[in-house]
Amino acid sequence: MANERMNLMNMAKLSIKGLIESALNLGRTLDSDYAPLQQFFVVMEHCLKHGLKAKKTFLGQNKSFWGPLELVEKLVPEAAEITASVKDLPGLRTPVGRGRAWLRLALMQKKLSEYMKALINRKDLMSEFYEPNALMMEEEGAIISGLLVGLNVIDANFCMKGEDLDSQVGVIDFSMYLKEGPIAKSSEEDVQITAILDQKNYVEELNRQLSATVNNLQTKVDALEKSNTKLTEELAVANNRIITMQEEMERMKDDSTLFSKGNKHDRTADGQTLSEVRKHLKEETQLRQDIEKELEVQIGMRQEMEMAMKMLDKDVCEKQDALAALRQQLDDLRALKHELSFKLQSSDLAVKQKTELNSRLEEKTNQMAATIKQLEQR
Repeated sequence: MANERMNLMNMAKLSIKGLIESALNLGRTLDSDYAPLQQFFVVMEHCLKHGLKAKKTFLGQNKSFWGPLELVEKLVPEAAEITASVKDLPGLRTPVGRGRAWLRLALMQKKLSEYMKALINRKDLMSEFYEPNALMMEEEGAIISGLLVGLNVIDANFCMKGEDLDSQVGVIDFSMYLKEGPIAKSSEEDVQITAILDQKNYVEELNRQLSATVNNLQTKVDALEKSNTKLTEELAVANNRIITMQEEMERMKDDSTLFSKGNKHDRTADGQTLSEVRKHLKEETQLRQDIEKELEVQIGMRQEMEMAMKMLDKDVCEKQDALAALRQQLDDLRALKHELSFKLQSSDLAVKQKTELNSRLEEKTNQMAATIKQLEQR
């Protein structure tokens, strides 16, 4: 089992590296007919099948990697969309076909590495489907999930309607990894491209996190605006009530002045009413002051949030500029790599022509030597 895990990990490394290099050289969106992409899915299928526990059914024992993939939507909510899409595809009849469709959709979503990492981190759930020494339960599985991060630079588009994923035969074509191209001498350019791709992935991930932070801040700002509006309405209501109470107090004063000559009982009643009105007015004034303080606090928080959003927007713009510069460097390196490849092919062709010319000259020299020998004999 250890040898099998090591071999599968090495095959995954070769497949992912070859897929990224060929996709970057191709420079377009990949489809389901692209041979390196087909081989990558075959290798991933073998990795997911390694060490699977056989489940007994009425038709015998069945090994399918669709069961572990269904768990991803419980660990990562974003995966629920592709799981539902796979279940809704009309042409899929077997769990193997659903698993293959799931892998393709996850690659299109550029979340395959994230989903695999979430699965591998939950070995308590994976033990239901895999043997203890399976690839997905060991360190090799974590290494493969890390290698899958490089596939985020690839754009793929699959049309799975009408594609027969149930009956495909998953055989690894080793001949694709035994070919040596003329670009073997440009290792420095490959290292530079790899470094730029790593920087690009880091900047994209940082940009994604900043966008999420901006969205959270925007949600908080909206909530603060709603709270601010509500407090403003309450303040306006309190002001209206205070004005009404002041008018009522003035009216009570006038009534008290007019009826000051009345009986003592009436004066006492008016005095009690006036004290109650003053007490109520004092409470309303205190409530108004509290609301104004809370409103000032909310306004300060809103200003801080707006300042934070401006700084985040500026940071996002800087990261986008850096990403554009990295993409430009990547394009320049691609052009340089193509130019070096063309020069290398041209030099190989010139060497071949000179070799052929040298061989023809040697033949002529031999012929002339034979002719001279014949002449000397004559």
